[in-house]
Amino acid sequence: MAITSANQLELLQTAEAVAREKMIDPNLVVEAMEESLARAAKSRYGAEMDIRVAIDRKTGRATFTRVRTVVEDEELENYQAEFTVEQAKQYMDSPAVGDTYVEEVPPVEMGRIAAQSAKQVILQKVREAERDRQYEEFKDRAGTIINGLVKREEYGNVIVDVGAGEAILRRNEKIGRESYRPNDRIRVYIKDVRREQRGPQIFLSRTAPEFMAELFKMEVPEIYDGIIEIKAVARDPGSRAKIAVISYDGSIDPVGACVGMRGSRVQAVVNELQGEKIDIIPWNEDQPTFLVNALQPAEVSKVVLDEEAGKIEVVVPEEQLSLAIGRRGQNVRLASQLTGLDIDIMTEEQESARRQAEFELRTKLFMDNLDLDEFFAQLLVSEGFTNLEEVAYVEIDELLVIDGVDEDTANELQARARDVLEARNKAALENARALGVEDSLVEFEGLTPQMIEALAKDDVKTLEDFATCADWELAGGWTTVDGERVKDDGVLEPFDISLEDAQTMIMTARVLLGWVDPAELEADAEEELDGEDADLTEETEA
Repeated sequence: MAITSANQLELLQTAEAVAREKMIDPNLVVEAMEESLARAAKSRYGAEMDIRVAIDRKTGRATFTRVRTVVEDEELENYQAEFTVEQAKQYMDSPAVGDTYVEEVPPVEMGRIAAQSAKQVILQKVREAERDRQYEEFKDRAGTIINGLVKREEYGNVIVDVGAGEAILRRNEKIGRESYRPNDRIRVYIKDVRREQRGPQIFLSRTAPEFMAELFKMEVPEIYDGIIEIKAVARDPGSRAKIAVISYDGSIDPVGACVGMRGSRVQAVVNELQGEKIDIIPWNEDQPTFLVNALQPAEVSKVVLDEEAGKIEVVVPEEQLSLAIGRRGQNVRLASQLTGLDIDIMTEEQESARRQAEFELRTKLFMDNLDLDEFFAQLLVSEGFTNLEEVAYVEIDELLVIDGVDEDTANELQARARDVLEARNKAALENARALGVEDSLVEFEGLTPQMIEALAKDDVKTLEDFATCADWELAGGWTTVDGERVKDDGVLEPFDISLEDAQTMIMTARVLLGWVDPAELEADAEEELDGEDADLTEETEA
């Protein structure tokens, strides 16, 4: 096959036809043809030659050229595509390194194999252009709802025609036991769009919490307009869900707006989600209040929040326990997802028993260590004293408010508590030294003998060991594994060391060791402070 005048225009017509069919730029098809013809020419003239083909976009005429580049003498490797300055002087005036010499070469006759190879190149380029177009079209649509047509089902996964390509709704992204037949219309959420080697992959979902949020945005104009905001969504797909909303207009009730007249708006969402029951809850900045709302319809007696641990204790009446927990723990699980807190639910009787156990434990602590009778020990606990340190170092006036305690008694109590603590400190330090703790760690400010002993048992025996620790290794923390919050125990966690305290001590140790420049720390702190001031200014201006 030769590129003759008879079929020059046919090239352009073919390119335009393919571009229209695949909805891509005709120039991309022409470029693919140029590359395929260049490959065919290389097989005729030699693979080492730099042969290029240019197709005129108006006439369809294909021009074959050979390109040679001027290089330094020592860099000359490919004699067919490169030449030195001296060699170039035969063809060019005043050649310089980097210049190129272009000469036209005769078109090639394409045999059957070359023509087949050219066809494959064109098809590959067209496929790549089609994939790029599909990716560009859908990459910005992630996070939106789309209507599609079911094409087929493969191993429980549904292949959906979304107009410009195919998308996949995986088995675990379907609600319950949904099943679809070819040509069924389906409404889905675009969860992710990824560019992969085999082409762009569009992943759909009907179980994502965001799907429900988008459905409400479609049904509730106030959400679309930004008057009402969806703050959180938690779902047990196909069964039950909770959605937290807040209104920025005092005259609009966010819950009522989402429910709609006679429940019309929420019912439209429920129907789309196969009858999934939806609890619409008012958002509140105060976490305990928000949690009480999230646990509806159960009634809550008391809430105790541990912000540092991200954990909350909820006390409910005995008759409300099963309602608060829900069937198979569904209600409390959804409330936990909605608030981002670990929720521990107990009855009033259980809480009373726990408080009694703590009271007895602290009473025994004071009886055993301060040589007190039960009544006196209970008086201390009743006044809020929880440990020996509080008794030993509290202002004496706080002990004098206890019935029957005069100044002499208060001084005696503090003396006994300090004696016990000193004995404990001495024993802890001796144990730590026996485990091999060095003076560099013992003399480090901020660590008590008990802390040093705990570190030694964890094989932290020098200041260098301490400086290499992470803050969570000392203070403990929480990580999320497979959607569940998992507790990481810290070496110094029993001593109520916070993450901030741990960070400060670790950085101080690194400064003492010369690992960190104090000036850099100050500069970082100033930058952080400036950033916070800038954010505050923006908020004030807004």
